[in-house]
Amino acid sequence: MRIRFKKWARPELEKSEFYIDNPEEFKGKWKKVFNKKSPFHIELGCGKGNFISQLSLKNENINYLAIDLVDAMLGLAKRNIEQLYGENKKNIDNIFITRYDIERITNILDITDNVERIYINFCNPWPKAKHRKKRLTHTRQLEKYNTFLTKNGEIYFKTDDDELFEQSLTYFKESNFEISKFTKDLQNENNFWDNIETEHEKMFKQKGIKIKALIAKRNRVI
Repeated sequence: MRIRFKKWARPELEKSEFYIDNPEEFKGKWKKVFNKKSPFHIELGCGKGNFISQLSLKNENINYLAIDLVDAMLGLAKRNIEQLYGENKKNIDNIFITRYDIERITNILDITDNVERIYINFCNPWPKAKHRKKRLTHTRQLEKYNTFLTKNGEIYFKTDDDELFEQSLTYFKESNFEISKFTKDLQNENNFWDNIETEHEKMFKQKGIKIKALIAKRNRVI
């Protein structure tokens, strides 16, 4: 998603207590960042933060890291998290946001960080063949996630794009992930998971576009 530059975003992020500007310094040390010992989950490409703000508020016993590359997106995510936690009179103590290029994610996470779950929601499908390696579900990326996911770590993936989904099924299998379950019509799938609708998801549903989803489990010992 393209978004206009927001001059307030960078100053607000730099002042935020739950924004980290130097994530490479915390590789292997994320447990020390949070106030409590809890399972550690991450979202790749958090956008405006509508999903992660709801998820983290709902699961206070889990620590979250949300990553995006665009200051404007992260600025909106910061505000959305603050608003939702404020409305519910909760302290923001189980989530951090950071700006980073996901293609270089192994520079900020390793196996000692014990990442148990990755969320990938409506990532760029990169439809042109020459760009497909940029996909967050491409084999090249999955191999990187394999270096820091726990032994039975999971990836929760949602998309509206048929081609991306079909090819991602192959990517996961090539990278030694076991696909625990998948659906090509999430809206009409009972008890698939405890779904939190993203802004994109609501928009696509209104257009009659079916949402595809899967859960993949890492089953390779590094």
